[in-house]
Amino acid sequence: MTDTHFPVLIVGAGAGGLSVAARLRRRDPALKIAVIEPSEYHYYQPAWTLVGGGRYDAARTRRAMAACVPSGVTLVAGSVAGFEPEQNRVVLEDGRRLGYDCLLVAAGIELNWDAIEGLSGSLGSNGVTSNYRYDLAPYTWECISRLQGGAALFTQPAMPIKCAGAPQKILYLAADHFRRQGRRVSLGFYTPGASMFGVPFYAKALDQVMADYGAAAHYGRNLVAVDGPGRQAVFEVVKDGQKTRETVPFDMIHVVPPQRAPRFVRESALADAGGWLEVDRATLQHVRHPNVFGIGDCTSTPNSKTAAAVKNQAPVAAANILAQLRGGAPSGRYDGYASCPLTTSAGKVMLAEFCYDGVVTPSFPADPRVPRRFYWWLKTTFLPYLYWDILLKGKSWPILHRPRTFPEAVPPIAP
Repeated sequence: MTDTHFPVLIVGAGAGGLSVAARLRRRDPALKIAVIEPSEYHYYQPAWTLVGGGRYDAARTRRAMAACVPSGVTLVAGSVAGFEPEQNRVVLEDGRRLGYDCLLVAAGIELNWDAIEGLSGSLGSNGVTSNYRYDLAPYTWECISRLQGGAALFTQPAMPIKCAGAPQKILYLAADHFRRQGRRVSLGFYTPGASMFGVPFYAKALDQVMADYGAAAHYGRNLVAVDGPGRQAVFEVVKDGQKTRETVPFDMIHVVPPQRAPRFVRESALADAGGWLEVDRATLQHVRHPNVFGIGDCTSTPNSKTAAAVKNQAPVAAANILAQLRGGAPSGRYDGYASCPLTTSAGKVMLAEFCYDGVVTPSFPADPRVPRRFYWWLKTTFLPYLYWDILLKGKSWPILHRPRTFPEAVPPIAP
């Protein structure tokens, strides 16, 4: 039996869920909306790299969840256990069932810390850290600021992950700090991928950033174990179809864990074969259940999982949900836009913007491969404002990005 019914039910009060709820309320103040969320706090996660680099206060990235939920929207404190799409219901872990006319799944992504042997017990000590946790980002800066020499490792797991540039952003901030302090530290970036970035246009420029810092990129390597007290990392290496293991000593290691859709999504009837919420990449409407929509990291859309993507998905999801409620066809279209402000040093950012299929779509006419001080201001000052006061409030922001062409040759790079 359904305990409560809502015209719009939203799973998740992250950037996607709250921004769509706010947009819907602005367009239809009488619309009854509920958001399901177990967390006490809402976090501005894009700034955690800056926290780890000693350039931002962690406390500024956290606000009480109740204060972030739009006025008039019901906050349901609880965790989702599963979906009953044929009955238009969501099941909570405490047994409650909430009905809906339209459902938006904005469940985010799950960090699988336990997929790496020894990692969970090592984090927060012996130089083992990660900016992917609020409580650990300050420890990252502690590790960087105290390191006088030795080896600093930075790892990235297999895609997809949220904010695919974050694993290398902290490397650059650390490298810049070591250079300023005159410290000789061996820097290594370890990834199962074959390049520094998924879009070749930007990857070639990032190769130059790595070279400028004297950092070594180790491709085809996947972190499988961490021995904190022994200060050793174990990587699986695949070469010519053969798997071997490589043990690398470290003085500090920044780890990004493998990631996946939350269990209640990946084991549900709403998931695709990979476990992601299966939606149309343009309309964000579920491919089998037309009154179900998705936004953000939990979906199957083949774009980079960033807050910038959510910013452009939110108006599409809101418009198409209203169309569905009113018996119309979805008209909003998402083009796959994502943005990754790559902090190449404490003071400069390379602003990587792109859409589906790696199409380069900068918001500004200047060559986006060149790190600029203006983009540092964007990253540290403007984007937090855009997040808290525009995106989460459901306000509109103009679309500035568009396809632009630049010379194939990479310009001189000064991180």
